[in-house]
Amino acid sequence: MAGQQANDRGLVKKMKKVDLTISGMHCASCATLITRGLSKVPGVKMANVNYAAGRALVEYDESAADEATLTAKVKSLGYVASIGVDPEREKKLRAAEISELKTKLIIGTILSIPTIPLGMFLMDFPNRLLFLFLLATPVQFIVGLSFYQGAISSARNKTASMDTLIAIGTTAAYLYSLAALFGFVEEQYFEVGATLITLVILGKYLEAIVKGKASEAIRKLMDLAPKQATVVRGGKEMIVNAADIVLGDIMVIKPGEKIPTDGTVVDGHSSVDEAMLTGESIPVEKMKGSKAFGATINKHGVLYVRAEKVGADTALSQIVKLVEEAQGSRAPIQRLADQISAVFVPIVIAIAILSFAGWYWLLTSGIAASFIPAALIPAHLFSFALLAAVSVLVIACPCALGLATPTSIMVGTGLGAQKGILFKNAEALEGTHKVRAVVFDKTGTLTQGKPKVTNIISLSPKFDEAHVLSLAASIEKSSEHPIADAIVEEAKARNAKFMAVKSFKAVPGHGVVGKIGNKAVSFGNLKMMKSAGGSLAAEATSKMQALESEGKTSMVLLVNKTPVGLVAVADTLKETSPQAVAELKKLGLQVWMITGDNKRTAQAIAQQAGIENVLAEVLPSDKADEVQKLQSRGLKVAMVGDGINDAPALAQADLGIAMGSGSDIAIDCGDVVLMRSDTVDVSRAIKLGRATISKIKQNFFWALIYNVLGIPIAAAVLYPFTGWLLSPVIAGGAMALSSVSVVVNSLTLRWTKL
Repeated sequence: MAGQQANDRGLVKKMKKVDLTISGMHCASCATLITRGLSKVPGVKMANVNYAAGRALVEYDESAADEATLTAKVKSLGYVASIGVDPEREKKLRAAEISELKTKLIIGTILSIPTIPLGMFLMDFPNRLLFLFLLATPVQFIVGLSFYQGAISSARNKTASMDTLIAIGTTAAYLYSLAALFGFVEEQYFEVGATLITLVILGKYLEAIVKGKASEAIRKLMDLAPKQATVVRGGKEMIVNAADIVLGDIMVIKPGEKIPTDGTVVDGHSSVDEAMLTGESIPVEKMKGSKAFGATINKHGVLYVRAEKVGADTALSQIVKLVEEAQGSRAPIQRLADQISAVFVPIVIAIAILSFAGWYWLLTSGIAASFIPAALIPAHLFSFALLAAVSVLVIACPCALGLATPTSIMVGTGLGAQKGILFKNAEALEGTHKVRAVVFDKTGTLTQGKPKVTNIISLSPKFDEAHVLSLAASIEKSSEHPIADAIVEEAKARNAKFMAVKSFKAVPGHGVVGKIGNKAVSFGNLKMMKSAGGSLAAEATSKMQALESEGKTSMVLLVNKTPVGLVAVADTLKETSPQAVAELKKLGLQVWMITGDNKRTAQAIAQQAGIENVLAEVLPSDKADEVQKLQSRGLKVAMVGDGINDAPALAQADLGIAMGSGSDIAIDCGDVVLMRSDTVDVSRAIKLGRATISKIKQNFFWALIYNVLGIPIAAAVLYPFTGWLLSPVIAGGAMALSSVSVVVNSLTLRWTKL
């Protein structure tokens, strides 16, 4: 077993993830084709291609594959792949794509517009068919070249795509029109193919523009980083490129300037706007020893910061990487779209063939006359059947379906990043809408995580409050417990006297003991007092119980086994915790608190926060078991913790929400990281997740309804009753707008109120 585990660890070490930027994709079917192709490469464990983002995330075994193999595979499929996600390069590629589509659109518009009056109205125009041929041919084979390239690439890989549908449909219309040019048939449809290709290019052009807006979040984050920095080298200040900063450089940040990279303040005092990092609008005070983060804005004084993290190690870079990975990941709900897209195009081609064959047979056999009024029997039977088939081919497009999920995920994760809510993957974003119970860790999550002295009570006339605090602080000074820090800080604030301690000893779970002068001093809980041989009077016991009922931890100070004072410490509730709990309850969620505190203290804190469900006296190692018990009731559970002590519980939960900070954002155990460490952001994350899934479902609905209604209409199912045959031109326009409408609907997520 040990050998197998070692082998498994070895395999894990060989696994590598790489981001690819893909160009040349025209529709969701392209993404499916590339996904299948990459998945077949030996050594590839996982491949996910995001059509909306133009990226691929591939996990592979380095011993069996490499980056060159992956890019070569993409190239063999007819597309171009480059290693890494470079926002600047991606921006240039998108600009080039939009420019190319714009050029094609202009050419297509200039050439196809004249074909409409020539093809439909000016029947007696001299050399009409020749002019139509001259206008339509460049559109068919130059403007529409990419459709042929895509169709050929798909055919080589034994599949079909949207390019296949457009290429088949427009080519059929063009060839039939060519036959008319040479006098073999009477009807021509040059204007149909030309206008159709131009409309599809228009749709692609609009789609490219709005898709760019969906991925704005990462570009905006990257643009936050300053391009240059002032550093001190050789005793002189000099301006260098931010990319040239090295570890240990002292950076000079003047008022209004952005901090170039992460580090520690070595001199100066100022306030810094960290909203880009945490979403928090209130500036944070910075002084010597404070942590500073790249791309945050210095507001007032001059700061001298020692560079301690550069490049990919900075907080901003980690945020960008998390958002990139989330946007490139695949949500479980996407599987439905994948399954439909995989069989969609072949089914559409089959329906188009059946539409052509069925109508041609019905019309030529005379059967159609039995259910179609004589006035509606078309004069040109072959043309009628051909138009129905072409309309089916062009109206059915898997693009809208393929864009439904990734565009919403991109906008949702981008909005979350701007608000300081980082989703590590699409599955986490989707998981938020399934949550039915939220479990909060107490310390550092609902509370400040920094205990403070709240009460000092003298139990002996020989020891006043100042003396009690002085003795307690003196003996606790050697302890590393958080409560000890609180007592020492309080003593310093009150200028209390610290006395020398001998024979110091910490007793885990009890307290501390030692000698001050010739007196034996003990300080700790009731267990400590009892083990030291002391006992509390009824009045003192009552005071201690009253303190604990307020959510305070009280400790007894004993001098020579005699209780002389009580010191109460409390980890105060965060101001926003009650609001956070109230917001979650409004969302219809159960709220629980889990803590290692005794029941009385736990109940007091929970009451202040507005929580009725309390799990007290739970050891850190048992928190995961408590989460599992809630799950066994059929509840989908979100665990909210600090990401360190609560790691097992965060991992056990259906959704792990880690409280983060600017200095450590990539907390491994959580699915969601709250940069501000604000409990209110838990409800915001869930609201954002619900809104995103709602948009995805809306997109699915409209994409599917469009095809469910559009394909039968295009196949002329309603013709016997209405006499209306859907023009392929109208079908093409509807197809183009369907994709744009899905992306635009996803973009409305940006105005979601959290």
